[in-house]
Amino acid sequence: MDSMHDEVTAYDEAAREAVELGNRIANDDSEADLWDVADGLLAGAIQYWLFSRQPCGDPRCEECAPLSTAEARLAELLQITEEIAAGSEYFHAPTDSNVGRA
Repeated sequence: MDSMHDEVTAYDEAAREAVELGNRIANDDSEADLWDVADGLLAGAIQYWLFSRQPCGDPRCEECAPLSTAEARLAELLQITEEIAAGSEYFHAPTDSNVGRA
């Protein structure tokens, strides 16, 4: 790779693989509801994210302190989800009901 910008990060690879998995499931089952596929992918991603953010168990651990409660983890998950959604090219759609029409 020529530069750091060309490097594929674990984040990029995971996101790409998730999209490819969704596409593969939808393509393999013509009866599959795309919303069900997307909800299943999201459920799996949330489970993995929550698993990866479990505190170590040491109540004095400074690294775990920001996510040391279920409520704190949920707040962080919601914030990250909002940022990712707002940054998506699919966040706004031309068919949104609040889009002006001339």
